[in-house]
Amino acid sequence: MKAVGGKDRKRLLLIDDDPNLILLVRDYLEFRGYEVLTADNGKEALNLLTQNLPDMIICDIMMPEMDGYALIENVPQDQRTSWIPVLFLSARGQSQDRIKGLNLGADVYMVKPFEPEELVAQVESSLKQTNRLLLYTDGIGDDSSPIQVHATVELTPTELKVVQLVARGSANREIALQMNVSQRTIESHVSNMLNKTGLTNRTELARWAIETRMA
Repeated sequence: MKAVGGKDRKRLLLIDDDPNLILLVRDYLEFRGYEVLTADNGKEALNLLTQNLPDMIICDIMMPEMDGYALIENVPQDQRTSWIPVLFLSARGQSQDRIKGLNLGADVYMVKPFEPEELVAQVESSLKQTNRLLLYTDGIGDDSSPIQVHATVELTPTELKVVQLVARGSANREIALQMNVSQRTIESHVSNMLNKTGLTNRTELARWAIETRMA
């Protein structure tokens, strides 16, 4: 796998209260060419986010002062950070833990211990998806009519997660695997959102999510 270098060098924010894991993961990612910022807990990470915007957040869940769940709930509330992909690294590997993390807004959930190569692969995959999203957003010109959806439309937390993944180009099957549910469940969520919004297809749903900065 090639290292990232030059102007393509990406900045990652790594958050964990285990100094040994911080050292190991930071060294591995820096060797791959990434710039790595570190924080011991969610509160410190939020302070860092006001100064240095990363291209991706890699975060533990169980930490003092502010845990990963609380952090991930804060990130989408700020327009400057809502687009940043989040990868959870956690020793909590039960199905309900994964579902909770993904429903709160994590893009990837990895269980400790993990293979460093898999971590790098997940980071690169998430960054590519984000780049596609940003390119798509830039490609929406002034001549394109914005998607019209009534302001009173509200999505459930699960629907919000699904539409974010739709906007990032994930297929229903991929979303189902990531959220640990059946493909039929995802199809049902998409159908419900189309009915709520009055939109006609996934492309319009994705554009709406991008234009309203949900994705």
